[in-house]
Amino acid sequence: MADIFDGYQPAEAWDEMFSGPGEPRPAYDGLISALQPMDPAELRFRADQLARVFTDRGVTFNLGGEERPFPLDLVPRVIDAMEWDLIVRGVRQRVRVLEAFLADVYSDRQVFADGVMPWRVLMTSSGFHRQVAGLVPPNGVRVQVAGIDLIRDECGQLRVLEDNVRIPSGVSYVIENRLAMTRTFPGLFAEQRVNSVDEYPSRLLAALRAAAPEGAHDPVVVLLTPGVNNAAYFEHALLARLMGAELVEGRDLFCTGNRVYVRTTHGRRLVDVIYRRIDDDYLDPVLFRPDSVIGCAGLINAARSGNVTIANGVGSGVADDKLIYTYVPDLIRYYFNEEPVLPNVESYRLDNSDMCRWVLGELPRLVLKPVDGAGGKGIVIGPRADEQTLAELHGTVAANPRGWIAQRPVSLSTSPVLIGERLEPRHIDLRPFAVNDGNDVWLLPGGLTRVALPRGELVVNSSQGGGSKDTWVMSGDGQPPDQPERAEPSALAPAPAPAAPRGLFRDRQSDPFQGQDQ
Repeated sequence: MADIFDGYQPAEAWDEMFSGPGEPRPAYDGLISALQPMDPAELRFRADQLARVFTDRGVTFNLGGEERPFPLDLVPRVIDAMEWDLIVRGVRQRVRVLEAFLADVYSDRQVFADGVMPWRVLMTSSGFHRQVAGLVPPNGVRVQVAGIDLIRDECGQLRVLEDNVRIPSGVSYVIENRLAMTRTFPGLFAEQRVNSVDEYPSRLLAALRAAAPEGAHDPVVVLLTPGVNNAAYFEHALLARLMGAELVEGRDLFCTGNRVYVRTTHGRRLVDVIYRRIDDDYLDPVLFRPDSVIGCAGLINAARSGNVTIANGVGSGVADDKLIYTYVPDLIRYYFNEEPVLPNVESYRLDNSDMCRWVLGELPRLVLKPVDGAGGKGIVIGPRADEQTLAELHGTVAANPRGWIAQRPVSLSTSPVLIGERLEPRHIDLRPFAVNDGNDVWLLPGGLTRVALPRGELVVNSSQGGGSKDTWVMSGDGQPPDQPERAEPSALAPAPAPAAPRGLFRDRQSDPFQGQDQ
């Protein structure tokens, strides 16, 4: 019987499973021992079966107008307890500072008065909404759910790629992936100390109930969805069912007397908390887009009156702005007097004319991202772009520098992925999900590992044809880890980013050899 790892050649990027050919990393010893006896053809057969089950259960995504089963690779990603502790500390710090920033933005705005961030960054952000200025949530929490995207670079260092605190999605795949893996490979879990992901719905419900207005003794929570045609509707329905909350559309709600009610077969029922999965602009046609038919008129006034809580908070999208992302290390120092536990990717701000000029001259060597982009859309990887794409990008960026940031190209770490009947390296990232109840920021032990399935592709989003892996966080004892020893980048790894001109801004904490890393 063939060993499924026979012939597997790690890529030039950091490989999560192997430190070299035939040299597994310690966290993967147990998994490799369990997988080695399996026949590759059997693994392929089980993968095809699983895809059919996902289709039947509606675990799909829309790609080019076609509903497809969300690809789940059958080789899990493993994170040991020590490294998970580092991730927990880093993500908690990140969520706490974004909460502090949002509280400041919609009240005193001291961060701008103290010169940490220029006023123009806020006033030009599409995620900032004056309509909710001064609106203070009952328990002070604006970000009940956060998805912080992490990558591992060529040196093996974990870095924050971006922050998602508006309407982060994907947790349904974490839950469904684990369910599918336990049914497909029950023997894999027999001797593996893998943390469960089943606690997420109860943690989320508890955080939502904790955010209820004062005086709500038995808070009524609803999940507001745009409807069945939304790409994430499966997730909305799953979370509502697992939490025991009503799944509602805008037409099911109405406001009167600055209170929100849901229509039921037994009459109207007062709503205390709305877990919204609708963008700000479509949430309330009175204060935002008047042509919206998926929201409910009067929601913002009801929230301002303290009669309902909207989670995540309206206006939290300003913290999703990728230009704000470049300031997060400085915000951590400003609000907490701490160093970032997890550094950013080295980034460049284009709202400075000199920096913009320099970036425009270096487009073939940089990655350009729209500041309000989502799902991997609009990203241009300079070293892989053709001349026409770069020429069009030059004109677009020059016309609107505020709409873009630049980053050095990072070769995301890779992991073995079943392609046909053999394992090949593919690039991956990790989205841990954090739940904030006002007293604690809890991380779902696992998160969503996304996979860029085409060979060499760096964009992992499902909207771009990506898939996922079940993410195993191993239980264990031990002290928090020091930063792992950094390996030298491979001679064939992507070239480092060009050095910015002296005197121009560069995110000083994002360089792996600057600052103090934990």
